[in-house]
Amino acid sequence: MAAITTTTAPPQTRTVRPIQNKQVVKPGLGVELLTAGTAACIADLFTFPLDTTKVRLQVQGEGGSNALQGRGVFGTLIHIAKNEGPSSLYSGIVPGLQRQMAFSAIRIGAYESVKNKYMEMSGVTGGIQLMGVRIAAGVTTGTLAILAAQPTDVVKVRMQAAGSSQQYKGVMDAYWTIGQKEGLKNGLYRGTFPNIARNCIVNVGETVVYDAAKDGFISGGYMKEGIGCHFSSAVVAGVTATLVASPVDVVKTRFMNSPRGRYRGALHCAQLTAKTEGWMAFYKGFNASCLRLVSWNIVLWLSYEQIKLAVKSHYSKKAAEGYSI
Repeated sequence: MAAITTTTAPPQTRTVRPIQNKQVVKPGLGVELLTAGTAACIADLFTFPLDTTKVRLQVQGEGGSNALQGRGVFGTLIHIAKNEGPSSLYSGIVPGLQRQMAFSAIRIGAYESVKNKYMEMSGVTGGIQLMGVRIAAGVTTGTLAILAAQPTDVVKVRMQAAGSSQQYKGVMDAYWTIGQKEGLKNGLYRGTFPNIARNCIVNVGETVVYDAAKDGFISGGYMKEGIGCHFSSAVVAGVTATLVASPVDVVKTRFMNSPRGRYRGALHCAQLTAKTEGWMAFYKGFNASCLRLVSWNIVLWLSYEQIKLAVKSHYSKKAAEGYSI
């Protein structure tokens, strides 16, 4: 009888695709900065005419700019468009966008990372101490942002104040002229300290208040995460930022726009403004500032949250692909 030989097939093994980038759960800092800068540029494109109007109202009383006296926000905006052309409302838009890509990218894009780091270092998880951590993160990112973006801010303000006067042939000419005639310290970095003060206040008023308001709306059960919550939080942030930052903003704008030698420093500018025009001068352009900041914050945060969702979805999809079999 012939022997029957049996062969056992080797057990089948499932081939599991190697997990790649398992550690990628969220975008890196570079992507977060780009996301914030892009959202801020979108906001600037929509609201820049109001910003130009605000600057013109804030420099009233200086160097013969009383022609706009008593016109108000929309009267001033229409006056500029009618007498200088609609394009004058966008004078300084290029350095304005450059500023946002440097300034807002850092102050908003880096805020979450800095806040989380401070929470980790301090062990804070909630309560009033968390607000202190938020403020510290806002001041930190606001200061770093101005140190990076100050020259763009100076050029933006100068071009907005100049309008169609042909004082500068273009953006690069403005950088070159200010740098050559006034230097770095007294020109492109003029008003750095009041600008740091102003933007730390604005960053706390905008970024920190938005963060806290959104958290309060959601945790209190008043709203769910979504466009309605983002819109409401943005309005609260815009109004708060205008109220707390207007005096410093007026001093910053006047000091940056002034010829060399007019003021000994930012404090002298503030003292002279109060002495010659009264304390209400610090709220010149308030309506324009409020309208601009509220509308800017609405566009900014709605754009930012939607771009963040798209980026998060993209990274989640890539992470899921890394786990697929």
